[in-house]
Amino acid sequence: MINATSNTTQQTTSTTGSNPYVNPDGILGKDDFMKLLLVELQYQDPTEPMDSEKILSQTSQLATLESADNTNKALEQLSASLAASQQYSVLSAIGKTASLGQNTIQHQKESTTAFELYFPDDVTNGTINISDLDGNIIKTIEVGENQKGVYSFEWDGTDNDGKSVDDGIYQVTADYYDPQGDPHKTAVGVYPIESVRFDNGQALVKLGSNYIPLENVLEIY
Repeated sequence: MINATSNTTQQTTSTTGSNPYVNPDGILGKDDFMKLLLVELQYQDPTEPMDSEKILSQTSQLATLESADNTNKALEQLSASLAASQQYSVLSAIGKTASLGQNTIQHQKESTTAFELYFPDDVTNGTINISDLDGNIIKTIEVGENQKGVYSFEWDGTDNDGKSVDDGIYQVTADYYDPQGDPHKTAVGVYPIESVRFDNGQALVKLGSNYIPLENVLEIY
């Protein structure tokens, strides 16, 4: 059975390979239609030649086909050019601020959770507020005097009473004052764009110490 099937396959392959009229793509282009028209003219009945209107109609169809083919190629080139232009336009966002649209962190009970905060201004003093999703502050962390920039912090997972909190998602915000005494606010999820990296055609922006896909950024300002 195996040999018989193999021989049949070989015979079919051989027959197909020897057939000069096989179209491997299964698509007829403008050159193929021109060949068909020429063959049709070659083998027409001399006593009943092809109607001139029919020839003009087929020629017109060939012209339309060629025009459509050229249009498709131009659109493909334009699409590729626009994609490259849009990809590299993100370079102009370096130095601007990006928001991920959320100010939350994921915490596991009895573990330490790290997070980063961006302070757009110099800090003289301030407080980091860790709240539950209802807005209730469960932990406050004092912020010392620092220059503006991105800083890393660690939360030991306890509340202000020293008790471990449950697993869950928590909000992280901060209230601080600059050297002029003006109040400011910041939150997790808002960082300056420090650089852009391209990985397999995907644009990644550096926010804090992490590279984030551009599509995850909600706003750039």
